[in-house]
Amino acid sequence: MAAEPQEQETVLKEIESVVIRFAGDSGDGMQLAGTQFTNTAAIIGNDVSTLPDYPAEIRAPAGTLAGVSGFQVNFSSRDIHTPGDAPDVLVAMNPAALAANLSDLCPGIHVIVNTDAFTPKNLEKARFENNPLEDGSLARYRLHEVPITRLTREALKEIDLSSKQKDRSQNFFALGLTYWMFDRTLEPTLEWIQQKFVGREQVIEANSRALRAGFYFGETTHTFQTRYRIECAALPPGDYRKVTGNEATAMGFVTAARKAGKPLFYGAYPITPASDILHFLAPLKHFDVRAFQAEDEMAAMGAVIGAAFGGAFAATGTSGPGLALKSEAIGLAVVLELPMVIVNVQRGGPSTGLPTKPEQSDLLQAMFGRNGESPVAVIAPATPSECFDMAMEAFRLAVKITGPVVMLSDGYLANSAEPWAIPDPEDLATIKVTHPSKMKGFLPYARDDSLARPWAIPGTPGLEHRLGGLGKQDGTGNVSYDPQDHEHIVKVRVEKIARLENVIPEQKVYGEPEGDLLVVGWGSTYGAIRSAVQRVRAAGKSVSHAHVRYINPFPRNLGDGLQRFERVLVPELNLGQLALLLRGRYDCKLILFGKVQGRPFTIGELTAKIEEFV
Repeated sequence: MAAEPQEQETVLKEIESVVIRFAGDSGDGMQLAGTQFTNTAAIIGNDVSTLPDYPAEIRAPAGTLAGVSGFQVNFSSRDIHTPGDAPDVLVAMNPAALAANLSDLCPGIHVIVNTDAFTPKNLEKARFENNPLEDGSLARYRLHEVPITRLTREALKEIDLSSKQKDRSQNFFALGLTYWMFDRTLEPTLEWIQQKFVGREQVIEANSRALRAGFYFGETTHTFQTRYRIECAALPPGDYRKVTGNEATAMGFVTAARKAGKPLFYGAYPITPASDILHFLAPLKHFDVRAFQAEDEMAAMGAVIGAAFGGAFAATGTSGPGLALKSEAIGLAVVLELPMVIVNVQRGGPSTGLPTKPEQSDLLQAMFGRNGESPVAVIAPATPSECFDMAMEAFRLAVKITGPVVMLSDGYLANSAEPWAIPDPEDLATIKVTHPSKMKGFLPYARDDSLARPWAIPGTPGLEHRLGGLGKQDGTGNVSYDPQDHEHIVKVRVEKIARLENVIPEQKVYGEPEGDLLVVGWGSTYGAIRSAVQRVRAAGKSVSHAHVRYINPFPRNLGDGLQRFERVLVPELNLGQLALLLRGRYDCKLILFGKVQGRPFTIGELTAKIEEFV
């Protein structure tokens, strides 16, 4: 008699890092599932980096490629800089989610599919001629067919909800299954469900049961022969929290205002992907924050100018189209010489363009997108958590020059998340603000050593003054059409920005300070560039990396640093805007590497480009 087949034991395998991508319809809760997985990984102590990817269409037809929403999370036991080039695990809730991600999949990865969604109608919507679960086209992957819809309904059969309502918990089933697969605990998500849906007991019960059902499906069915464990990352000691770029920006603005003893006024018109800054600031009235949703971009900028005139720390946030609409008022702010911050969370353009996709194509707009000679300081954070520091820095510089500062973020930084070491408030430098109270012979455009004019508060006795957008005489601020007056004050404003090079940090270089190739980037390209440079250097080749965070003015030692290398490679999510500025300023051999696909650089494509030259 033949022996009965023995049940195969599940193996627990320790690995260094994993990239998971959750994908489904916009209404399938993939952003929520990805966020909860990220939170749990962060609580456990992994280093994490995420990339949400969602459609611009508010209500794309269900089951279509246009409606696919995804969330990628890279979690690791070592220091990581990006969400990863491609997933090691894809969770596809329907055929469209599978179709939209097939081009990114490498052989051997785990593909988990909801088989209940692979109906003839959904296959047609996803443009599959045949069912990929049956035609052998997925043979190169480790395919796991799970009837998620049916299993979720079965788990919730005792709860008095409609089938449609029960199906909303499918994302928690999928999340529970990935928790089992990667040896995660359910407790943080179960606690979040209790807090999120307080007072809605049936929803709490449904989501909690679905989460547990997914976990125990992995535990009991032996569909998966391998589980994976990723140990805690060796992060420096401290208190950490997960933070997105928009969250960090909002907290940086509030902290800057508190460190200056000032109220914060944030006036903005909602625009993707900057709207979350307004959302985060709106509830913070107890931190002396006034959040104002204006009727349009021009009104928002006008309100910010008014708040700055009144003595508040004033900021606004927008994206490329909004920056264009604000441009006239920003020019007015340059003439008025009032401190304020404009954060531009860039997206693909021109016009409406790609509202939910990242790009770095507004750099020249930030530098020159106003009529006349109207210089502004321009800075750019490199990581989501760095948005906190640079938001504070933007206000510090704005006060230093009594003028507007533009901070360039983008959709990748804004929505991506990573661990952030929460600073001790006592370690953060105070932003010193001085308002004149009494001044004999007060001149509204008198200058200090930084060429900043006095920030006088309206209504202060003896300091009455008039501001406006007409040409003016330096010192008095009187309206003047004299050619010499105009040229003088225009040059003063330019010199005021240039003198910031004396207070901003010098440019640092990762790797050797001279050699054959230097890779220069700015903004959100940091993670991919640094990872690619590390990979090439680990192979024994010489390449260095400089990431520019101060763009107007450039760091005072940047030009000398560039000239120490034979060639300079400049990867940008545009067609060469930083390269154009560098060429116009310095004598160096630049190689442009531009990308405008609405997607960030991958480590692989940058590694390949670097290897062409080393």
